[in-house]
Amino acid sequence: MRDDERQPPATDGHEGAVERRAAPARPRVRLRGWGGIAAMAALCALAAIGALCLPGARAGAPSSGHDGVTAAPAPGASAAGYRSADGSCPYAYDRSASDKDDDAIVEEIRTRREHPGLPRGKLVVGVDQNSYRWGFRNPQRDGNNDIEGFDIDLAHAIAKDLLGDPDALVLRAIPTNRRVQAVADHDVDMVVRTMTITCRRLKDVSFSTPYFRTTQRIIVPRGSSVDGFNASLTGKRLCSADSSTAENVLTEGFKDKVELVSVPNQLDCLVRLQLGEVDALVTDGALGEGQLAQDPSLDMQGGPDENNPADRDSPAWEYYGIAMNQDSPQLVARVNKILEDFRADQWQATYTKWFGAGEKVEPPKADVKINLGTP
Repeated sequence: MRDDERQPPATDGHEGAVERRAAPARPRVRLRGWGGIAAMAALCALAAIGALCLPGARAGAPSSGHDGVTAAPAPGASAAGYRSADGSCPYAYDRSASDKDDDAIVEEIRTRREHPGLPRGKLVVGVDQNSYRWGFRNPQRDGNNDIEGFDIDLAHAIAKDLLGDPDALVLRAIPTNRRVQAVADHDVDMVVRTMTITCRRLKDVSFSTPYFRTTQRIIVPRGSSVDGFNASLTGKRLCSADSSTAENVLTEGFKDKVELVSVPNQLDCLVRLQLGEVDALVTDGALGEGQLAQDPSLDMQGGPDENNPADRDSPAWEYYGIAMNQDSPQLVARVNKILEDFRADQWQATYTKWFGAGEKVEPPKADVKINLGTP
């Protein structure tokens, strides 16, 4: 498989030159709680040369099985209300699906007449390379340092359906704050990168139907006084990825109460938290699960509770979708059909592969009600 993924992970928001290198061996360092902060941060710095901070004893540990929600909010934590429940959005969100073999889609990918800057015969997908279990480089697997994860398996499934070959794929690692622009500029055919479907993004890109449900959570050191999206955040230094849903949540709801720190990628927030440069980071619970697996000294707070009936229809739930260019409605409809098949045939196995068996989890329905937030 030819790909653009074999470059050192960049945490400064820029893609490095394409090259293939074997990742260095991971140092055997035993970390003990928050006291191991310096050692853990040093390990995380290896991301700059191709290795993530992969968990040791917790590797492969099952998640709680609720799309990134590991625990009920602590007493006093707000389960909802920190995102707009208005629900109005002036931009189109077409969830129609088509099983028609659209020759024009495949022909464009094979020839690249309209977009000659993209490689012919390959589906080009923007992905993450720094998020454990979603899109990350695993130097422990065969030494090839390829990107793997839930989103990567989904990208392979799309390539197989469209082109007949799951490896007819180019994976381009892009930072959080480049996702929308990469799609709009036709740098990629689509982005499969834990990308929440929101009204603001629908202004610039089209989204597929949802394939995963999550919510915003707060990652803190164990023993922190922060217990949710409430007054416990006052005066705290909070980190989020630039152009992320988390950044919008903090800007809209807590701008005058906290010190906001914005970085290109979530991994940068994790390192800053481990170095003590911020008090907490805010991210999707699905991503937060991976960060807790990487560092057992951390805890997760806030967000709705799947086990609480009052929270099951909370507007705070968010949904990941695949972003595509607005001039490609046929591709969107085809991907929606592929997702129908993926939910029915592969979603559960893919979930178990990356998050463990745990409790049974269902993929979101294509027509699930989504709070898109404000324009």
